[in-house]
Amino acid sequence: MKIEIDADSGFCFGVTTAIEKAEEELSLDGRLYCLGDIVHNGRECDRLREMGLEMIDHDTFGQLQHTKVLLRAHGEPPATYEQAKAQGITVIDATCPVVLGLQRRIKKVYDEHPESQIVIYGKPGHAEVLGLVGQTDGHATVVANIDEARRLDLTRTTYLFSQTTKSVEGFRAIVDYLTAHITPPAEFHYADTICRRVAGRLSGIEAFAQRHDVVIFVAGKKSSNGRVLFEACRRKNMRVHHIEDAGELQEEWFEKADNVGICGATSTPKWLMERCAERIGEICAEKSPLVVL
Repeated sequence: MKIEIDADSGFCFGVTTAIEKAEEELSLDGRLYCLGDIVHNGRECDRLREMGLEMIDHDTFGQLQHTKVLLRAHGEPPATYEQAKAQGITVIDATCPVVLGLQRRIKKVYDEHPESQIVIYGKPGHAEVLGLVGQTDGHATVVANIDEARRLDLTRTTYLFSQTTKSVEGFRAIVDYLTAHITPPAEFHYADTICRRVAGRLSGIEAFAQRHDVVIFVAGKKSSNGRVLFEACRRKNMRVHHIEDAGELQEEWFEKADNVGICGATSTPKWLMERCAERIGEICAEKSPLVVL
């Protein structure tokens, strides 16, 4: 049996930078707060907790004074920075550069066109989306799909942006609908702000899934990016299994399989995919597995 780990899977630049900043601070002090889960992967969060990283919610953040807090790649609204300053908190800002650029674009539109309707295609309540809405003092409208986009007031000039990890197809569908239904003299403007590190992975991961008998997709169940990529795998291979840890692997999945592919989200650490490959090797020992990294 051949076991292949997808070379393109694993942390994106933003997540890698956030984790490196956390590890650097922990090596100096041995303890650091992070506002929210640093990455949507429970096993990686556990590893960093063992190093001294304490992940907190906004309620706990509000009680801190004169300490260091890391802001993860998803970004935060302006109110978080204002609160940190008032409480004497030193912010270690690990906001992804792509997200940061999107925040600035949304704020610029809001400041220059306060009467317009700003729409964000994204998951309501997602950390990144909360940070984006915060650039508009809470006035932006979030739509999760085209059905929700149909309920927008298209007699108003509308600006559309997207959460960086949403699908290009879903975004294009909303763009096409709003383009066709905007009511003059209202205007429609949009910016494709989807991260190409994510969007570019779709075709690659589909091809990867298609060339293997069985695919093990490793990602946290809370990862939006993970859900998008898992569905892309499933479109091409029904023998795909979404797991968070090697302990979830089941022997019957590998019956009549000569090759297995292991891939993951942009929030999946390489070491976790390697651990899964090792476990598959143990399960299928009689097939003399060969692991290809």
